[in-house]
Amino acid sequence: MVLPLVKLGTLALKTLSKPVAARLKRQAAYAPKFRQFIVSIAQANHQITTRMQRRIYSHATDVEIRPLDEEKAVQAAADLIGELFVFTVAGAMLIFEVQRSSRSEAKKEAARREELEAMKKRNENLAAQVELLRHKLEELEQLAKQRGLSGIFKLKPANVEGGELAKPA
Repeated sequence: MVLPLVKLGTLALKTLSKPVAARLKRQAAYAPKFRQFIVSIAQANHQITTRMQRRIYSHATDVEIRPLDEEKAVQAAADLIGELFVFTVAGAMLIFEVQRSSRSEAKKEAARREELEAMKKRNENLAAQVELLRHKLEELEQLAKQRGLSGIFKLKPANVEGGELAKPA
């Protein structure tokens, strides 16, 4: 019952994080100091991705890369912030799910270990009982050899008169 609720909560959090990311993008574009900060991040990101693309496609990498204009840089940085927020929420939910799953597995493993210990104890008890019964059987066999079978059961010899059993008096 808990597992479907956790999964539903995870899905709801991921769904709610997208509008929050969009709002972050809108707000990031209007704060002047933050705007300047994200423009520098966007320009650095543009430089890195352009160099990587040039290397992948075997183009010249020693050429000058033109910077993005400010509006494109703000939009690119806002998109990056939104994606990072959604990715961070998804990563946090993944970590939470893995930890929850590992705790569940640890509980199951502990229950299996306890069950195995109980079975071992029961096996030891049964082995001890078998050994005790084997010892008693050996004692009975020794008594039987010493006294004969009638000595163990304390049987009285039957009175036989003329081939018929006589009734005891």
